[in-house]
Amino acid sequence: MAEIKLENITVAYGEKTVIDDFSLQVRDGECFTILGPSPCGKTTVLRAIAGFEKPQRGEVWIGSKLVSSKEKRVFITPEKRNVAVVFQDYAVWPHMTVAENVYYPLKKRKVPKAESKKLVKEALTQVRMDGYAQRLPYQLSGGQQQRVALARSLVASNDLILLDEPLCNLDANLREEMRFEIKRLQEETGVTIIYVSHDQDVALSIANRMAVLDQHGKIRQLGEPEDLFQNPVDSYVYRFLGLSNFIPVELVENKLYVQEETESIPFPYPLPRKLNQKTFFAACRPMNIRLSREGNLKGRVKRVIFLGNIYEYRVQLGKYEIRVQQDAFSALENGVFNEGEICALTLKDHRYYEDIEEVSS
Repeated sequence: MAEIKLENITVAYGEKTVIDDFSLQVRDGECFTILGPSPCGKTTVLRAIAGFEKPQRGEVWIGSKLVSSKEKRVFITPEKRNVAVVFQDYAVWPHMTVAENVYYPLKKRKVPKAESKKLVKEALTQVRMDGYAQRLPYQLSGGQQQRVALARSLVASNDLILLDEPLCNLDANLREEMRFEIKRLQEETGVTIIYVSHDQDVALSIANRMAVLDQHGKIRQLGEPEDLFQNPVDSYVYRFLGLSNFIPVELVENKLYVQEETESIPFPYPLPRKLNQKTFFAACRPMNIRLSREGNLKGRVKRVIFLGNIYEYRVQLGKYEIRVQQDAFSALENGVFNEGEICALTLKDHRYYEDIEEVSS
């Protein structure tokens, strides 16, 4: 296991600076997620830790060892950092069996064969692939190949595993299965994991702590997933961590109204505090809006989409389209709304922002 410290690192390619004065500390034995849009420098951070990039400034520490510092003329090569990396394309060698793929890093380190055989067996058991040792990669599913890559990383390093969006090529069911496997492995082995992703569902589900980066590679908020989701520091983090609505509202004679050019739509909620302007945005998650047939905030159902476990509505509120989600059981119990029907919206949890920032994909 290892604590990771990045102290004011800068990485540039020619005249283009990708990461500038970036600092981060990952605790020993935690699963840490770096979440941000593409491209924002997430992978560059991993490459700097692994030793695939040499920062122009700053220091990289793995445990108590300084592994990179241009100022101090220190650079430990990747193969000497005891770091395992799993990429999104698995990098499983097609001509090797499962066991041979996992054995490869042990062979490079010249680990005795008897010990290697034991470590390979243990790693395959941990990823639930012990019955596939003699199969070739083409005989495996995408999820099974990813498990092989994880097993290989476990024998390559018991200190630190870096995961670079390893689930993005899997289908939805396999992604869900593998993110739980990664979390289980981390808890059982205690290895430090740094996971890079643009998928907030994966980040929220596996991380002990996480950092949200903006498109410029700056950390906008860092903390536990529940705290970031429930208490986002700004509209950028709010928008990045899940679906959201931003309703433009304005303060007129001490009352709130949805911003409209031709009509005044009262916004029946308490006045915001600590805002310094008269026009702002009310932010609310689709799952935190209740639809009913009686209420003060009226809209018209524009679209109804059945998604199996939920109904999704697109509701016209003045000139704005609001996204609303209800679980299917509640929707069926209370009566599903039809397109064109008048409905009332009740916001069960919302907050105000003076502006909203664009989030690139």
